[in-house]
Amino acid sequence: MPVMTEPKLIAGNANTPLAQAIARRMSMHRGMSVNLVDARVERFNDQEIFVEVYENVRGEDMYIIQPTSNPANDNLMELLIMTDALKRSSADRITAVIPYFGYARQDRRAKARTPISAKLVANLLTEAGVDRILTLDLHAAQIQGFFDIPVDNLYASPVFALDILHNFKGQLDDVMVISPDVGGVARARELAKRIGAPLAIVDKRREKAGEVAGMTVIGDVTGKKCFIVDDICDTAGTLCKAAEVLMEAGATEVHAYITHGVLSGPAVERVRNSVMKSLVITDSIQATPATLACPNIRIVPTAPMFAQAILNTWSGTSVSSLFETDTLVPIYEGFYSQS
Repeated sequence: MPVMTEPKLIAGNANTPLAQAIARRMSMHRGMSVNLVDARVERFNDQEIFVEVYENVRGEDMYIIQPTSNPANDNLMELLIMTDALKRSSADRITAVIPYFGYARQDRRAKARTPISAKLVANLLTEAGVDRILTLDLHAAQIQGFFDIPVDNLYASPVFALDILHNFKGQLDDVMVISPDVGGVARARELAKRIGAPLAIVDKRREKAGEVAGMTVIGDVTGKKCFIVDDICDTAGTLCKAAEVLMEAGATEVHAYITHGVLSGPAVERVRNSVMKSLVITDSIQATPATLACPNIRIVPTAPMFAQAILNTWSGTSVSSLFETDTLVPIYEGFYSQS
């Protein structure tokens, strides 16, 4: 069936710079101006959220750009209420573009009498009227199965591979990819394959939640530039400790590639004072002024990838093509050289 309407973007307050960047990239791809739908998303005095859409969206293919990052509950409610507003305005299809999917760490019952909050969030989104989810590096891949609607989970590893190949050109013989725990081996292996590097693991043992009792490096990192790979950096305590352990084990440099820079509490200060030469994160979560000012934190853009994914979804073409580094090279032209 031919596509009759243009994709329309609307954004909440969680990460407006990313939403604007996606709109700019789509404008470049389409050769025409793609703007965010004019709307207001604000709060009453008692902090109730109110949404009003100023443009006609009847029969339109709508894309709501809204990560559910801190404050997670406010941003989630914004997303739900925006969905309801669009549904009641007769939008044809609503895709929730959630660069950072909050509550993803609560994907199973680790103890008795605890919730599976990720499943609850999936139910809320579906019942609100979302028709499709587009997200980035879900904390647990099985969350896709919590939905009875299509879920496209993009990966940051192809973008990270581009970044490494660009910034460490000629040094890849000395590179080693590190998983910060056993559970993250698959993610680290994926990046290691893309850049042709070996893999090691930092095995950590916890005495209780939030406290690491000890760490052991599994693998020889002597003389290596180590790249720690993970999906979330929250307080950065474990990450900075892992960097210290790697340096003590003989690594020459430690860098970290983390998809979602939650960076709560003392995280930025810890990174600033750590032995890590750089922490590379994406812009899936809007960076705070402290994060932007930190000299050893660098942000890589996701707007080119999300813009292309939205256009592929709208036109009915493959989104999985964006899983390949080679596919992203022309999309990221201007950010990284092709060499």
